[in-house]
Amino acid sequence: MSTEEGTPQGASVSPLLANIYLHYVLDLWAQQWRHRRAGGDMIIVRYADDVVFGFQNRAEAVRFLEDLRERLLKFNLELNEAKTRLIELGRYAAGNRRKRREGKPDSFNFLGFTHLCGQKRNGKFVVLRHTMRKRLRRKCKELKKELRRRMHHPIPAVGRWLKSVLRGHYNYYGVPRNGRAMNAFRYDLGRLWFKTLRRRSQKFRINWDRMARIIERYLPYPKIRHPYPEQRMRVITQGRSPVR
Repeated sequence: MSTEEGTPQGASVSPLLANIYLHYVLDLWAQQWRHRRAGGDMIIVRYADDVVFGFQNRAEAVRFLEDLRERLLKFNLELNEAKTRLIELGRYAAGNRRKRREGKPDSFNFLGFTHLCGQKRNGKFVVLRHTMRKRLRRKCKELKKELRRRMHHPIPAVGRWLKSVLRGHYNYYGVPRNGRAMNAFRYDLGRLWFKTLRRRSQKFRINWDRMARIIERYLPYPKIRHPYPEQRMRVITQGRSPVR
């Protein structure tokens, strides 16, 4: 069915056109707003139609949100109110909320990660990124169904497939300080595989000792794939020896 507005749902060109459209509707406008109206620091992070704005001053965040709603209405667009909110996050958030006798700083979800306030071992502030629990539960449900489908496949074949699943998971979620969530995913995956193998036969059921050896062989441990932000942004130059 042809349409005169928008893009076809699921079409390969839809994300490309949406990015081009939002570049002019949102990105360039937000950049102008930052230079003309922002007095404090302001950051913008957008991926497709998911975007996070950071402000040093709360008053500017409130004013920007109002202006953003008006901007989008001009193009027959609107914010998803269920996912749009103002939260206090940063190195002073915990202290300020304690003074006001409020709870812990809020967190927010973005690109599969839950972002929240944390501290390094030396007590300095850091933004923690943990795998979203909702994503983990959904992924485990999908893998449970697929393991049932592969129930009678050879263990080495299933092991190689699960290894590729874990490697893909680590490649995306392998950020600093997310090791606990990745370890939990590996453990849950091993338990799902164990339960699936025990359902293969009523006469012979694999015990946990043997299963532990299978998990050790086929399911790799998590590894941090991405550097810390301060390391990723660091520029290292090498001096050249003088010409003689």
